[in-house]
Amino acid sequence: MYEQTFPHKRYKLTYQFLEKHISKSESLLDLGVKNPFTKILKANNYNVENTKGEDLDFDVSSIKNSEATVVTAFEIFEHLLNPFTVLQNIKANKLVISVPLRLWFASAYRSKTDQWDRHYHEFEDWQLDWLLEKTGWKIIDRKQWTNPTKKLGIRPILRWFTPRYYIIYAERISK
Repeated sequence: MYEQTFPHKRYKLTYQFLEKHISKSESLLDLGVKNPFTKILKANNYNVENTKGEDLDFDVSSIKNSEATVVTAFEIFEHLLNPFTVLQNIKANKLVISVPLRLWFASAYRSKTDQWDRHYHEFEDWQLDWLLEKTGWKIIDRKQWTNPTKKLGIRPILRWFTPRYYIIYAERISK
């Protein structure tokens, strides 16, 4: 592979984690609409389709009808009221999820201008692990990383040391 450049640290780390576990011969259903990371995956020869923007809390038909062998959910579960139902309806046997972690020193993200761009959940790692376990998934690998900023203040300093993102690779153990 040629030397890939990424616009964000999380894209680079997410791609490296995905590449470690998922073959390019697999078909991926990425939960959420096409986005800049979708373009990176396609540019690197991953076979990826996205959901169409439907509200996955109410409509899981694209998940149920997908023949993909892997489901990915990159920073989407925090926007859902009910990720339990989504996880239960996945037919694929492989799953890669990344979520922002709950930070004790900052409240959950809430856009003041976009009613959909809000975090209903910001997980602690054990909460996502438990959710996966309850829906029949076994975590095979996991990683956390920080998201530092170049601002001044106590919270920006804490972001240099406190993990912000959590990614897991899991396989289905029961249905």
